[in-house]
Amino acid sequence: MVGPTLVDIREHIETLATSDGRYYVACGRTGDRPVPATGSRFPDRATARAAARATEQYRSALRRYDPQVPFYDLIVCEESPRDGVLTPGRNSESETPQRHQSVCTENTTPERRELVEFCHRVAGAVFESLPETGYDSVERAVMDTYFELAERVGDLDELCLCLLESLAGELDERLSPVDQAEVLADAAVRLETQTDGDGSLDGTLEALKRHGFLESYTRPPHAGERDGETGPVVVQVSGYALSAQNDRLPVLPLTLELYRNQAKRPPRSVAVRTVDEGWQLTVVRGDTGAHGGLVSAPIDGVA
Repeated sequence: MVGPTLVDIREHIETLATSDGRYYVACGRTGDRPVPATGSRFPDRATARAAARATEQYRSALRRYDPQVPFYDLIVCEESPRDGVLTPGRNSESETPQRHQSVCTENTTPERRELVEFCHRVAGAVFESLPETGYDSVERAVMDTYFELAERVGDLDELCLCLLESLAGELDERLSPVDQAEVLADAAVRLETQTDGDGSLDGTLEALKRHGFLESYTRPPHAGERDGETGPVVVQVSGYALSAQNDRLPVLPLTLELYRNQAKRPPRSVAVRTVDEGWQLTVVRGDTGAHGGLVSAPIDGVA
């Protein structure tokens, strides 16, 4: 990537933020506070404008890898210290979306916007990692597949899910399990620091549920080791956002989140079984053992 990386831009925004700031960046149409400025507050309007410019730079960089990253009309808002009312600032930084570009509109539900944003963040982190880890050819192959999908899939939200499915498939086909682990480890550090969970497997699953990536999950009794220990862990999920491809289930978002939240005990392998109303995943974590199924896991023992 030429110019500042996504990590550089995000860290710049973090240096601008303060814990007690009254200003923040939001979309003037939807009220959303887009990544990477989500949750950040700034001490004055000028600093918030700089953060808005950096946010747009970040999202423009992300579109190099994922052209359907939503556009937002970014403005600076001020929160009243007494009543918490948010007031758009004059001369706010904004960008008018162009025709035929992916835009989060008022008709898109907050839950759907959250899922779309999550998909774009995952795809962007992995895309940025591929050339950095020496896998430029994989990046080109994924983009070729993506543009073919874009010609066939009309729904932009569905397209972002197809992007993750094709990304997982290309990584699984073109990289060894050890190389996949290298890409996941690099991509994990490019995502924002975990702030809404405790780093456990259950915390990771709860985060995926909040992102709309799955509807529910259960940890069956006596289904393996608990957090803090090594060994296999079994979890059943329903309402999983991605579809099976060629007898394999794309698990890239799950394993990437585990790499991000459990760097000391990252997943070594994932296997999948078909169960009523969903999937049963067996995740093996720890420092030893063979890698396998890290981005696309075999279903019911299919090699």
